[in-house]
Parts: sequence; C-alpha cells; structure tokens
Amino acid sequence: MKPTSITLKRNKVDRKLWKNIVKHRYLYFMLLPCILFFIVFSYIPMGGLLLAFKEYKFNKGILGSPWIGFEYFQTFFNSYQSAELIRNTLIISSMKLFLYLPFPILLALMFNEIRNRWFKNISQSILYLPHFISWVVVVGLVQRILAPDTGLLNQAITKLGGDGSTFFMMEPRYFYEIMFGSHLWKSIGWDSIIYMAAIAGINPDMYEAAKIDGANKFREMWNITLPSITPTIVILFILSLGNILSAGFDQLYLLRTPGNMHLSDILDTYVIRIGLQGGQYGYATAVGLMQGLIGLILVILANRISRKVSDTSLW
Repeated sequence: MKPTSITLKRNKVDRKLWKNIVKHRYLYFMLLPCILFFIVFSYIPMGGLLLAFKEYKFNKGILGSPWIGFEYFQTFFNSYQSAELIRNTLIISSMKLFLYLPFPILLALMFNEIRNRWFKNISQSILYLPHFISWVVVVGLVQRILAPDTGLLNQAITKLGGDGSTFFMMEPRYFYEIMFGSHLWKSIGWDSIIYMAAIAGINPDMYEAAKIDGANKFREMWNITLPSITPTIVILFILSLGNILSAGFDQLYLLRTPGNMHLSDILDTYVIRIGLQGGQYGYATAVGLMQGLIGLILVILANRISRKVSDTSLW
C-alpha cells in the first residue's frame, strides 16, 4: 500500500523537527531543567487533587480512601467564614491587580526618559533589590518602622507634637495602606522590567517622526509608547486574573494581627490553617481547587474577550 501525500508530508515534518532538535540540542538541554521542574512540581502533584473528593485515611492513602463527592465544597460554602474569606481575598487581590497595575508601567516610562546611564543603572538596581528580600524581612522592617513609641513613624509624629503611641499594625483602618504600600515597595521595580523590555522594542523611527511633527515628551508617551506596549499590558493582565482568588500567603500571614484579623484572613491563610495545622487535607485541597478553577475560568473568559475586542490574546 503506497503512503498518501498526507503521510509523506507528516513524515517530512517529523524529520525536519528531529533534525532541528539535533542541531539545537544544547538549547534543548538548557530547557530540560525547566521542563522537569514543571513536571515534578506542577503536573505530578495534580494527582493529589483527588483528595478534594475523598475522605482521606492515612492507612489507606489517596487512592484507597472512600469517595465523598462534593461534600467538602458544600461544607465550605455553608461555613460562616466563607463569605468573609472570599470578600477579603477579592478586595486584597483586586487592589494588587487593578490598583497596582499602573505603577510599574509609570516607573518603566520614567526609566525610559532618563538619559544619564549611570543614574539610571543605580536607580534600577535600588528599585529591583526589594524583590529579592524575603517577606519575613520586609514585614520585620514594617513592624520596626510602625512600632508604637519606638518606631520611626511614631518618633516623627512625636517630634511634630503628636501622639507617638499608635500601634499601626493593630489598627484595622491602617491595614490596607500597610498591605498595599509594602507590596508596592517590594514588587514595583521588578515588575517594571518586562515593560522596560517592551519599550526597548519600539522602533526609534516612530519617535523621530513624532519630534518632526512637533510632539513633546508627553505626546510621545501617550501616542507612541503606551499604544506600543498595550499588548504586553493586556497579556500580563490576563495572566494575573488567574490569581484573583490568591492574594498572597506570605505577606498576609505575616501581617496578620488580632486587630486586623477580620481583614487579613484570606483563602490562602485559611487553606494553610485547616490543611497543615488542622490536618484536614481533603477540605483544604477542595478550597485550593476552587481557587484554581475560578482563576482558570477568568483567564479563559478574559482571553476570549480580548481576542474579540483586539488582536491581543494568549492563544
């Protein structure tokens, strides 16, 4: 039986693919650790999602434990804590997603206008550095600065004739400002890098043409820079929607105090508390699975809307 044209074409494509793999084998070897990382830490652990539908027994393991269906999901939504946890998570994640979004873009635009290379490199290094500092250290610094009586802020208030005994970390009305300020300080420099890379890819001839037409710096940014990096902004925004129900465990867990507990308790801290501390592994897995599914649905919907409205989409 003679091979069809489709078969011959497929064999030709396969040979070309393997030829390219052999030719660029060293690049594929460099990619191998990344692939192994996601297989070991992202795909294999997905088998544990079965716990969300089973009553886990230590002596029977995951596969041998009895099925209970959607009981854990019903238990969570019937819990008196569920509404508060979801509300807190949505408020904090929305602040980090929508309110925070313009800051790294503005920083990248500012860096792009700096012409002194020495000053630009120093400024970037200083603003990138907080990204590499652990949240334990960052929250420790925040606590020292905001400490009553001995904290830097309270000492400044005392010097100005005010009451320097305010315990900012225990006051609920200051929680969102402290949370957002620390997140902004730690993340803005690092998150601006990708926008800087997008700006660097803009054709310089467009700026030259704008200058000939008499455009000032503001008009160049508004009419050239921002429209050129809009696809990058949209892609990053769509990807960020996947974490809408994950407001960041490390920061919130460390910022929690008895005074702000009703604002800082989110789904991430709840999962750790009931899962690792309480030993309810199936229940914690169900809550985590719900977070992931909702994030996936939002990413798919946002990508579909973006594809219809513009030409920018993930796939």
